[in-house]
Amino acid sequence: MSAEVVLVTGMSGAGRSTVAHAMEDLGWYVVDNLPPALLPNLVELLGATVTKIAVVVDVRGGQFFDHLNSALASLEERKVERRILFVDASDEVLVRRFESTRRPHPLQGPDRIVDGIAKERDRLREVRSLVDLIIDSSAFNIHQLEKKIEEIFHADGDADLRVNVLSFGYKYGIPVDADLVMDCRFIPNPHWIPELRPLNGLDAPVSANVLGGVNTQEFLERYQALFETMATGFFVEGRKYLTLAIGCTGGKHRSVAIAEELTKRLNARSHIGNRSLNAQSLHRDLGREL
Repeated sequence: MSAEVVLVTGMSGAGRSTVAHAMEDLGWYVVDNLPPALLPNLVELLGATVTKIAVVVDVRGGQFFDHLNSALASLEERKVERRILFVDASDEVLVRRFESTRRPHPLQGPDRIVDGIAKERDRLREVRSLVDLIIDSSAFNIHQLEKKIEEIFHADGDADLRVNVLSFGYKYGIPVDADLVMDCRFIPNPHWIPELRPLNGLDAPVSANVLGGVNTQEFLERYQALFETMATGFFVEGRKYLTLAIGCTGGKHRSVAIAEELTKRLNARSHIGNRSLNAQSLHRDLGREL
């Protein structure tokens, strides 16, 4: 029996504990604040009976955090499937969260909260470059973050590659967790059609308008072909999660319709060569407009 290990790390205040609780609800064996040096021992101890292990690691581990790279190398030598999930949020949101709870940042010391955040970002810089999946919780409350985790880890667990097709609005910023970003603002905007303006990309009239746009079908076909070419390399690199971000101005009409259609096409394909994939659509900014 082979265990799958997910290492959960990221910024303090971004929601690591919420992620851990959500994964526990999904049946993962969760260990909080484990010194990284003990990770191989934990896997050896539980690997024979537990197939899904999630370990939360943060800077409170002190010097033990420096042992993370050697622990990951040890797991690789043992051919243990491991993924790194990084939970992040903007500095502004993190400051607001710490101020609302009236708790200091763990690295703040006598300085300001922003100084503690800056120290933590610097310390996490190396591991952030190694992650398999980034979740930006800036726009999420606790329940939305739990739902995000459920959507990711409750997807088809047997798929070789899980693809999140994420719609977003450029006016709210590009998602930090995107692996690939595509701009669909070249498609005529339904916002300027009075009867379509109050609707969104999940509504049939808007979807028909967007998908019937000039060059839209060619765009979808070419983008799917590009992704499938790249996916072959992702399989070789051992990537298990990918986020494809599709953006329009406000994240309400065009990007939503395109994300839904692309998800349908990827799931209809279901396999690339002999490797399986499972796609799901997520809409970051839908309903965000006033």
